[in-house]
Amino acid sequence: MKIALAQLNYIIGDFEHNTQKIIEAIQDAREKGANLVVFAELSVCGYSPRDFLEFSEFIELSKQSAEEIAAACTDIACILGLPTPNPKIEGKDLYNSAWFIENTEIKAVVNKALLPNYDVFDEYRYFEPSVDFGCVDFMGHKIALTICEDLWNINDNPMYTICPMDELIKEKPDLMINIAASPFAYNHDEERVRILGDNCRKYKLPLFYVNQVGAQTEIIFDGGSLVFDESGMLLDEMAYFSEDLKIYEFEDRKVKGFEPKVHDAQNDIDQVHDALILGIKDYFQKSGFSKAILGLSGGIDSALVCALAAEALGPENVMAVLMPSEFSTDHSVQDALDLVKNLGCKHEIIPIREAASAFGNMMKPVFKDLPFNVAEENIQARSRAIIVMAMSNKFGYILLNTSNKSECAVGYGTLYGDMAGAIAVLGDVYKTQVYKLSNYINREREIIPMNSITKPPSAELRPGQKDSDSLPEYDILDAILFQYIELKKSSSAIIEQGFDENLVKRVLRMVNVAEFKRNQAPPILRVSPKAFGMGRRLPIVGKYLS
Repeated sequence: MKIALAQLNYIIGDFEHNTQKIIEAIQDAREKGANLVVFAELSVCGYSPRDFLEFSEFIELSKQSAEEIAAACTDIACILGLPTPNPKIEGKDLYNSAWFIENTEIKAVVNKALLPNYDVFDEYRYFEPSVDFGCVDFMGHKIALTICEDLWNINDNPMYTICPMDELIKEKPDLMINIAASPFAYNHDEERVRILGDNCRKYKLPLFYVNQVGAQTEIIFDGGSLVFDESGMLLDEMAYFSEDLKIYEFEDRKVKGFEPKVHDAQNDIDQVHDALILGIKDYFQKSGFSKAILGLSGGIDSALVCALAAEALGPENVMAVLMPSEFSTDHSVQDALDLVKNLGCKHEIIPIREAASAFGNMMKPVFKDLPFNVAEENIQARSRAIIVMAMSNKFGYILLNTSNKSECAVGYGTLYGDMAGAIAVLGDVYKTQVYKLSNYINREREIIPMNSITKPPSAELRPGQKDSDSLPEYDILDAILFQYIELKKSSSAIIEQGFDENLVKRVLRMVNVAEFKRNQAPPILRVSPKAFGMGRRLPIVGKYLS
């Protein structure tokens, strides 16, 4: 039989869009001779719908869409992901399901057994885990059909008490098919290949794995659907960060026409770049927006965001606003203007000195003779936020936040000032990675001015200010942050690695006391295994390490 893997970009809750996209893929696969076309987890409604699943109409619309797709599934079979009602009173009201449709008829329903409830996943909030297992028969083949996490309980420290494949293998299947919604992180592709290959080696079966692609607010799906032989050798991998449809011939438990290959592992920075471009593009397109605005300081963070936005949306759709203060240096303004020229994006220059002075005069009776400090610094940052938000309201721009992960981690940003925005482009990118990404942007020609990359970073909110006045050097800071945030190491474990004890305790305290700021920050495009936001849930009021 010929199996088509359809790696598509869905929109959560846009049933008309998703249904049409799926039907078109079915028609395409049929015309190319496929007998079976496989779609991703919750493909009908998009992943993850979160509390949309609590609306009965949402579930009914999912069913209606799936039935419309089934009616179009003539002379071919398809596997479709959708939420379905649990007929039993006991347990959760829904299953995370896969319909096996053959020639317009629903021949089998498979429900997900292992429901992830960690990091960005929250499936047990909505779904009942399946306890019934059975293979699907099609064209003389017995298919072990599973959904995403069902194949991930295969390591030395299993999270779940059962393995669905341990039950399905009893029916002696000929192949495995897994439909997934597996989010991107820069290290996840290697882990994915290893875990899926381990399943093939354990059960001695070939595997067809289809992942979805596209960004859903902060969560990015990279595609990269995979095919393995029964020895666990990788045979093929589909496109990353774009839609794809490929057909594979399966006969006698073999995938025909493919030889074992090595996983095409991209450099981490290359992957992060592609993920951020997709994240920006889908946030705007799926939200119905087209034009972005950001404050452009002449520093490296805003320069990088501006370059990424221009690539994702087109430079004609990006407005960079230069807002120099009395403390801004001439070279910072020139660096920003050089970037605008290199990109060809729009720009405006709106000095904030008049606004900051007005606020200063207004507050003088209250501040009296107290010395200049962070209050006046933050007035400048918030004046800038007022300007870009005014332009957003007047012209329909969407504000991009330019704070990086290092700043987000330690609270080095002004709430309601430079932390404002609809989406945080670099909030999961450490400062040291910002430099690498900027050099990647410049890989063919200078786009980001070299002076923006090489000069000491500064918020320019007081004379001669540098980030290093308040923070450790970024290579040291980021190394400590990575140990604490991504690896969840204790202060003592980090100190044992040779970091200064006082510095470690200071950094970890800064991270924890800044939780109230992050709680009010915009959603962050997730590119690492542990991003701030929905995947990292800590109390705002607490004393651990603070």
